[in-house]
Amino acid sequence: MTNYNIYCDGACSGNPGPGGYGVIIDCGKSRKKYSDGERHTTNNRMELKAAIDGISRIKDHSNITVHTDSQYLVLGMTSWISGWIKKGWKNSQKEDVKNRDLWEELLSLSKKHNIKWQWLKGHSGHPENEECDRMAREMIKKIMED
Repeated sequence: MTNYNIYCDGACSGNPGPGGYGVIIDCGKSRKKYSDGERHTTNNRMELKAAIDGISRIKDHSNITVHTDSQYLVLGMTSWISGWIKKGWKNSQKEDVKNRDLWEELLSLSKKHNIKWQWLKGHSGHPENEECDRMAREMIKKIMED
């Protein structure tokens, strides 16, 4: 079974506003980078889309560590999601869970792999996290210029 490290970050200019994300997929022998964005989105949606993009590119059942500075993403996948499902996709305030479409997609993708969710302190000099942030911000600039 192959081991992968996925580094991902999302960003938004305004919230909502134009957003972008960056992803680095590293399996030791190769490293690939991806980025994308949307004209009108939120930071949390970009964080989720980054993880979805990275995981969806790994086709074979693998061990994956997702490194992110988003506590929303890490806590969502490790603590909150089981409760949301039990409560019919309602949060602790009995409101609809935001970004349910992306959470469901991420949950479906994650069942195909062994995934560890690793939180990184953002903007603390971690090279891959900084690179993903740079790619996300470049995507925002590109969207704003179009």
